[in-house]
Amino acid sequence: MSEIREIHVPDIGDFKDLPVIEVLVKPGDKVAFDDPLLTLESDKASMDVPSPGAGTVVSVTIKEGDRVSKGSSILTLQMAVDETLPAQSAENSTVVADVVVSKPDSNPPPSVVVMPVAPAVSTSGPKPHASPSVRSYARKLGVDVTRVAATGKGGRMLREDVERFVKDALVRLDSPVLRADNSGGLNLLPWPDIDFAKFGTVEKVALSRIKKISGANLSRNWVMIPHVTNSEEADITGLEAFRVQLNTEGGKDAIKYTMLAFLIKAAVASLKAFPQFNSSLGNEDGEPILILKQYYHIGFAADTPNGLVVPVIRDADQKGIGQIATECGELARKARDGKLGPADMTGGTFTVSSL
Repeated sequence: MSEIREIHVPDIGDFKDLPVIEVLVKPGDKVAFDDPLLTLESDKASMDVPSPGAGTVVSVTIKEGDRVSKGSSILTLQMAVDETLPAQSAENSTVVADVVVSKPDSNPPPSVVVMPVAPAVSTSGPKPHASPSVRSYARKLGVDVTRVAATGKGGRMLREDVERFVKDALVRLDSPVLRADNSGGLNLLPWPDIDFAKFGTVEKVALSRIKKISGANLSRNWVMIPHVTNSEEADITGLEAFRVQLNTEGGKDAIKYTMLAFLIKAAVASLKAFPQFNSSLGNEDGEPILILKQYYHIGFAADTPNGLVVPVIRDADQKGIGQIATECGELARKARDGKLGPADMTGGTFTVSSL
Protein backbone atom coordinates (compact mmCIF):
# COMPACT_ATOMS: atom_id res chain seq x y z
CA MET A 1 0.00 0.00 0.00
CA SER A 2 1.16 3.50 -0.76
CA GLU A 3 -0.17 7.03 -0.65
CA ILE A 4 0.77 10.38 -2.11
CA ARG A 5 1.98 13.00 0.35
CA GLU A 6 2.81 16.65 -0.16
CA ILE A 7 6.31 17.65 0.95
CA HIS A 8 6.98 21.16 2.26
CA VAL A 9 10.05 23.25 3.05
CA PRO A 10 11.03 22.46 6.66
CA ASP A 11 12.00 24.98 9.32
CA ILE A 12 14.84 27.05 7.82
CA GLY A 13 15.23 29.48 10.67
CA ASP A 14 14.51 33.18 10.28
CA PHE A 15 15.06 33.11 6.53
CA LYS A 16 12.20 33.89 4.13
CA ASP A 17 11.91 34.19 0.37
CA LEU A 18 15.04 32.12 -0.28
CA PRO A 19 15.71 31.58 -3.99
CA VAL A 20 15.69 28.04 -5.38
CA ILE A 21 18.96 27.75 -7.29
CA GLU A 22 18.64 24.08 -8.27
CA VAL A 23 15.91 21.43 -8.33
CA LEU A 24 17.61 18.07 -7.92
CA VAL A 25 14.71 15.70 -8.69
CA LYS A 26 12.03 15.26 -11.34
CA PRO A 27 8.80 13.23 -11.59
CA GLY A 28 9.54 9.52 -11.58
CA ASP A 29 12.76 9.77 -9.56
CA LYS A 30 13.11 7.49 -6.58
CA VAL A 31 14.49 9.12 -3.44
CA ALA A 32 15.66 7.76 -0.11
CA PHE A 33 15.44 9.34 3.30
CA ASP A 34 17.65 12.44 3.54
CA ASP A 35 18.34 12.60 -0.21
CA PRO A 36 18.59 16.25 -1.34
CA LEU A 37 15.50 17.50 -3.18
CA LEU A 38 16.50 21.07 -3.99
CA THR A 39 19.13 23.66 -3.15
CA LEU A 40 18.35 27.04 -1.59
CA GLU A 41 20.72 29.97 -1.23
CA SER A 42 20.75 32.49 1.60
CA ASP A 43 23.12 35.40 2.10
CA LYS A 44 25.35 33.08 4.11
CA ALA A 45 25.47 29.79 2.23
CA SER A 46 23.64 27.40 -0.04
CA MET A 47 21.75 24.54 1.61
CA ASP A 48 20.04 21.37 0.45
CA VAL A 49 16.49 20.50 1.51
CA PRO A 50 16.49 16.76 2.31
CA SER A 51 13.70 14.28 1.69
CA PRO A 52 11.81 13.40 4.90
CA GLY A 53 11.24 9.85 3.67
CA ALA A 54 11.69 7.33 0.86
CA GLY A 55 9.42 7.15 -2.17
CA THR A 56 8.85 8.13 -5.79
CA VAL A 57 8.47 11.73 -6.94
CA VAL A 58 5.01 12.26 -8.45
CA SER A 59 5.15 15.97 -9.23
CA VAL A 60 7.42 18.94 -8.56
CA THR A 61 5.68 22.20 -7.64
CA ILE A 62 8.67 24.56 -7.70
CA LYS A 63 11.36 25.46 -10.20
CA GLU A 64 14.68 27.25 -10.32
CA GLY A 65 14.30 30.94 -9.58
CA ASP A 66 11.22 30.54 -7.37
CA ARG A 67 11.37 31.80 -3.80
CA VAL A 68 10.27 29.68 -0.87
CA SER A 69 9.90 29.88 2.89
CA LYS A 70 9.02 27.48 5.68
CA GLY A 71 5.89 25.55 4.68
CA SER A 72 6.13 26.19 0.94
CA SER A 73 5.14 23.18 -1.15
CA ILE A 74 8.06 21.43 -2.86
CA LEU A 75 6.67 18.29 -4.45
CA THR A 76 4.39 15.30 -4.00
CA LEU A 77 5.89 11.96 -3.06
CA GLN A 78 4.39 8.49 -3.35
CA MET A 79 5.37 6.73 -0.14
CA ALA A 80 4.63 3.46 1.55
CA VAL A 81 1.82 3.77 4.09
CA ASP A 82 4.13 2.60 6.85
CA GLU A 83 6.74 5.24 5.92
CA THR A 84 6.87 7.63 8.88
CA LEU A 85 7.58 11.30 8.31
CA PRO A 86 9.28 13.36 11.02
CA ALA A 87 6.79 14.73 13.54
CA GLN A 88 5.42 18.15 12.66
CA SER A 89 4.09 20.75 14.99
CA ALA A 90 0.41 21.62 14.94
CA GLU A 91 1.35 24.90 13.32
CA ASN A 92 3.13 23.20 10.45
CA SER A 93 0.29 20.77 9.85
CA THR A 94 -2.44 23.38 9.58
CA VAL A 95 -0.90 26.67 8.50
CA VAL A 96 -0.52 27.57 4.86
CA ALA A 97 3.00 28.44 3.74
CA ASP A 98 4.20 31.74 5.16
CA VAL A 99 5.24 32.88 1.71
CA VAL A 100 3.80 31.32 -1.42
CA VAL A 101 6.30 30.51 -4.14
CA SER A 102 6.62 33.61 -6.24
CA LYS A 103 5.59 33.29 -9.87
CA PRO A 104 7.20 35.27 -12.70
CA ASP A 105 5.33 38.43 -13.66
CA SER A 106 2.91 38.03 -10.73
CA ASN A 107 3.36 41.72 -9.90
CA PRO A 108 3.34 44.60 -12.37
CA PRO A 109 6.79 46.06 -12.95
CA PRO A 110 7.62 49.42 -11.41
CA SER A 111 7.09 52.42 -13.60
CA VAL A 112 10.39 53.66 -14.94
CA VAL A 113 10.44 56.51 -17.41
CA VAL A 114 14.14 56.88 -18.15
CA MET A 115 16.88 54.34 -17.58
CA PRO A 116 20.35 55.80 -17.03
CA VAL A 117 23.09 54.10 -18.92
CA ALA A 118 25.06 51.57 -16.88
CA PRO A 119 28.36 49.95 -17.75
CA ALA A 120 27.90 46.75 -19.70
CA VAL A 121 28.75 43.57 -17.88
CA SER A 122 30.42 42.11 -20.92
CA THR A 123 30.94 43.46 -24.41
CA SER A 124 31.35 40.02 -25.93
CA GLY A 125 30.56 36.42 -25.25
CA PRO A 126 27.48 34.19 -25.46
CA LYS A 127 23.93 35.44 -25.24
CA PRO A 128 22.85 35.63 -21.58
CA HIS A 129 20.78 32.72 -20.25
CA ALA A 130 17.35 33.99 -19.24
CA SER A 131 13.87 32.53 -19.32
CA PRO A 132 11.22 34.11 -21.57
CA SER A 133 9.46 35.57 -18.52
CA VAL A 134 12.66 37.25 -17.31
CA ARG A 135 13.36 38.65 -20.79
CA SER A 136 9.78 39.94 -21.00
CA TYR A 137 10.15 41.58 -17.59
CA ALA A 138 13.41 43.22 -18.67
CA ARG A 139 11.80 44.53 -21.87
CA LYS A 140 8.96 46.11 -19.89
CA LEU A 141 11.53 48.00 -17.83
CA GLY A 142 13.62 48.96 -20.83
CA VAL A 143 16.59 46.95 -19.58
CA ASP A 144 19.19 45.54 -21.95
CA VAL A 145 19.76 42.00 -20.65
CA THR A 146 23.33 42.01 -21.97
CA ARG A 147 24.13 44.63 -19.30
CA VAL A 148 22.71 42.63 -16.40
CA ALA A 149 24.98 40.49 -14.19
CA ALA A 150 23.42 37.01 -13.91
CA THR A 151 23.70 35.37 -10.49
CA GLY A 152 21.58 32.26 -11.00
CA LYS A 153 22.83 28.69 -11.23
CA GLY A 154 25.03 28.15 -14.25
CA GLY A 155 25.01 31.83 -15.16
CA ARG A 156 21.22 31.99 -15.52
CA MET A 157 19.65 35.42 -15.21
CA LEU A 158 16.98 35.79 -12.52
CA ARG A 159 14.16 38.30 -12.15
CA GLU A 160 16.01 39.62 -9.08
CA ASP A 161 19.06 40.39 -11.25
CA VAL A 162 16.93 42.67 -13.44
CA GLU A 163 15.41 44.34 -10.38
CA ARG A 164 18.86 44.87 -8.87
CA PHE A 165 20.06 46.44 -12.12
CA VAL A 166 17.13 48.86 -12.09
CA LYS A 167 17.72 49.80 -8.44
CA ASP A 168 21.42 50.39 -9.05
CA ALA A 169 20.61 52.50 -12.08
CA LEU A 170 18.17 54.62 -10.09
CA VAL A 171 20.82 55.15 -7.42
CA ARG A 172 23.20 56.42 -10.07
CA LEU A 173 20.46 58.67 -11.39
CA ASP A 174 19.67 60.16 -7.97
CA SER A 175 23.19 60.49 -6.55
CA PRO A 176 25.31 63.42 -7.80
CA VAL A 177 28.30 62.06 -5.91
CA LEU A 178 27.97 58.68 -7.55
CA ARG A 179 27.53 60.20 -10.99
CA ALA A 180 30.47 62.52 -10.52
CA ASP A 181 33.20 60.20 -9.36
CA ASN A 182 31.87 56.60 -9.12
CA SER A 183 33.24 56.42 -5.58
CA GLY A 184 30.27 54.80 -3.86
CA GLY A 185 29.29 58.04 -2.14
CA LEU A 186 32.37 58.07 0.08
CA ASN A 187 34.36 60.76 -1.77
CA LEU A 188 36.92 58.16 -2.78
CA LEU A 189 38.84 58.12 -6.01
CA PRO A 190 36.83 56.29 -8.68
CA TRP A 191 37.62 52.63 -9.21
CA PRO A 192 39.74 52.36 -12.36
CA ASP A 193 38.16 50.64 -15.35
CA ILE A 194 41.07 48.73 -16.85
CA ASP A 195 40.97 46.55 -19.94
CA PHE A 196 43.15 43.72 -18.67
CA ALA A 197 42.69 41.78 -21.91
CA LYS A 198 45.12 44.12 -23.66
CA PHE A 199 47.93 42.69 -21.53
CA GLY A 200 47.16 39.05 -22.25
CA THR A 201 44.50 36.34 -22.16
CA VAL A 202 41.86 36.68 -19.46
CA GLU A 203 38.87 34.68 -18.30
CA LYS A 204 35.72 36.32 -16.95
CA VAL A 205 34.02 34.40 -14.14
CA ALA A 206 30.72 35.50 -12.61
CA LEU A 207 30.70 35.88 -8.83
CA SER A 208 28.26 33.76 -6.86
CA ARG A 209 25.49 35.46 -4.91
CA ILE A 210 27.24 34.57 -1.64
CA LYS A 211 30.48 36.23 -2.71
CA LYS A 212 28.68 39.36 -3.91
CA ILE A 213 26.76 39.75 -0.67
CA SER A 214 29.81 38.91 1.45
CA GLY A 215 31.79 41.64 -0.27
CA ALA A 216 29.09 44.23 0.38
CA ASN A 217 28.68 43.20 4.02
CA LEU A 218 32.40 43.14 4.74
CA SER A 219 32.85 46.55 3.11
CA ARG A 220 30.00 47.98 5.18
CA ASN A 221 31.40 46.52 8.40
CA TRP A 222 34.87 47.84 7.63
CA VAL A 223 33.49 51.37 7.25
CA MET A 224 30.94 51.30 10.10
CA ILE A 225 32.75 49.32 12.84
CA PRO A 226 35.98 50.55 14.47
CA HIS A 227 38.78 48.06 13.86
CA VAL A 228 41.68 47.44 16.21
CA THR A 229 44.57 45.08 15.54
CA ASN A 230 46.46 43.70 18.50
CA SER A 231 49.17 41.05 18.45
CA GLU A 232 50.42 39.08 21.42
CA GLU A 233 52.68 36.06 21.72
CA ALA A 234 51.93 33.09 23.96
CA ASP A 235 54.03 30.01 24.59
CA ILE A 236 51.75 27.04 23.85
CA THR A 237 54.45 24.39 23.87
CA GLY A 238 52.82 22.59 26.78
CA LEU A 239 49.33 22.94 25.31
CA GLU A 240 50.40 21.53 21.96
CA ALA A 241 52.13 18.60 23.67
CA PHE A 242 48.93 17.93 25.64
CA ARG A 243 46.84 18.06 22.45
CA VAL A 244 49.13 15.60 20.68
CA GLN A 245 49.03 13.32 23.73
CA LEU A 246 45.23 13.29 23.72
CA ASN A 247 45.14 12.35 20.04
CA THR A 248 47.80 9.67 20.51
CA GLU A 249 46.10 8.05 23.48
CA GLY A 250 42.65 8.24 21.94
CA GLY A 251 43.24 5.79 19.14
CA LYS A 252 42.03 5.77 15.57
CA ASP A 253 38.29 6.30 16.18
CA ALA A 254 38.58 8.68 19.13
CA ILE A 255 37.93 12.41 19.16
CA LYS A 256 40.33 14.42 17.02
CA TYR A 257 41.50 17.33 19.15
CA THR A 258 42.44 20.42 17.16
CA MET A 259 43.95 23.68 18.37
CA LEU A 260 40.72 25.38 17.29
CA ALA A 261 38.78 23.66 20.07
CA PHE A 262 41.20 24.99 22.70
CA LEU A 263 41.06 28.50 21.20
CA ILE A 264 37.26 28.51 21.33
CA LYS A 265 37.35 27.54 25.00
CA ALA A 266 39.97 30.22 25.69
CA ALA A 267 37.87 32.79 23.82
CA VAL A 268 34.91 32.05 26.10
CA ALA A 269 37.03 32.68 29.18
CA SER A 270 38.21 35.99 27.70
CA LEU A 271 34.67 37.06 26.82
CA LYS A 272 33.53 36.38 30.37
CA ALA A 273 36.36 38.55 31.66
CA PHE A 274 35.62 41.32 29.12
CA PRO A 275 31.86 41.14 28.41
CA GLN A 276 31.86 44.17 26.12
CA PHE A 277 33.51 42.00 23.49
CA ASN A 278 30.46 39.71 23.67
CA SER A 279 28.04 42.47 22.74
CA SER A 280 26.34 44.24 19.86
CA LEU A 281 25.20 47.78 19.26
CA GLY A 282 21.44 48.23 19.37
CA ASN A 283 18.78 50.90 19.40
CA GLU A 284 16.03 51.50 21.92
CA ASP A 285 13.57 54.37 21.63
CA GLY A 286 15.89 56.08 19.20
CA GLU A 287 18.89 55.87 21.53
CA PRO A 288 21.95 53.71 20.86
CA ILE A 289 22.54 50.99 23.45
CA LEU A 290 25.02 48.20 24.06
CA ILE A 291 23.48 44.72 24.21
CA LEU A 292 25.58 42.48 26.47
CA LYS A 293 24.89 38.84 25.65
CA GLN A 294 24.71 36.30 28.43
CA TYR A 295 25.36 33.39 26.07
CA TYR A 296 28.51 32.36 24.24
CA HIS A 297 27.94 31.11 20.69
CA ILE A 298 31.35 30.98 18.99
CA GLY A 299 31.72 30.94 15.22
CA PHE A 300 34.72 29.62 13.32
CA ALA A 301 35.76 30.02 9.70
CA ALA A 302 35.34 26.92 7.53
CA ASP A 303 36.63 26.69 3.98
CA THR A 304 34.28 25.24 1.35
CA PRO A 305 34.32 24.95 -2.44
CA ASN A 306 31.96 27.97 -2.51
CA GLY A 307 34.02 30.13 -0.17
CA LEU A 308 34.29 30.70 3.56
CA VAL A 309 31.31 30.14 5.82
CA VAL A 310 31.05 30.53 9.59
CA PRO A 311 29.38 27.67 11.49
CA VAL A 312 28.55 28.38 15.14
CA ILE A 313 29.26 26.33 18.28
CA ARG A 314 26.32 27.15 20.55
CA ASP A 315 26.74 27.52 24.33
CA ALA A 316 30.47 26.88 24.14
CA ASP A 317 30.79 27.86 27.79
CA GLN A 318 28.76 24.79 28.77
CA LYS A 319 30.81 22.32 26.73
CA GLY A 320 34.13 20.61 27.26
CA ILE A 321 37.05 20.56 24.87
CA GLY A 322 36.10 17.12 23.56
CA GLN A 323 32.53 18.09 22.72
CA ILE A 324 33.67 21.32 21.07
CA ALA A 325 36.24 19.42 18.98
CA THR A 326 33.58 16.91 17.91
CA GLU A 327 31.10 19.62 16.93
CA CYS A 328 33.77 21.55 15.03
CA GLY A 329 34.52 18.46 12.97
CA GLU A 330 30.85 17.74 12.28
CA LEU A 331 30.05 21.34 11.31
CA ALA A 332 33.13 21.62 9.09
CA ARG A 333 32.09 18.41 7.31
CA LYS A 334 28.54 19.71 6.80
CA ALA A 335 29.98 22.96 5.46
CA ARG A 336 32.10 21.15 2.86
CA ASP A 337 29.11 19.03 1.83
CA GLY A 338 26.83 22.07 1.55
CA LYS A 339 24.49 20.76 4.25
CA LEU A 340 24.68 23.56 6.80
CA GLY A 341 21.28 24.84 7.83
CA PRO A 342 20.46 28.40 8.89
CA ALA A 343 20.53 27.40 12.55
CA ASP A 344 24.13 26.23 12.08
CA MET A 345 25.29 29.70 10.99
CA THR A 346 23.28 32.21 13.02
CA GLY A 347 23.42 33.63 16.53
CA GLY A 348 27.19 33.83 16.85
CA THR A 349 28.58 36.29 19.40
CA PHE A 350 32.29 35.97 18.57
CA THR A 351 34.30 34.42 15.74
CA VAL A 352 37.66 32.64 15.70
CA SER A 353 39.47 32.69 12.37
CA SER A 354 40.95 29.51 10.96
CA LEU A 355 44.59 28.84 11.71
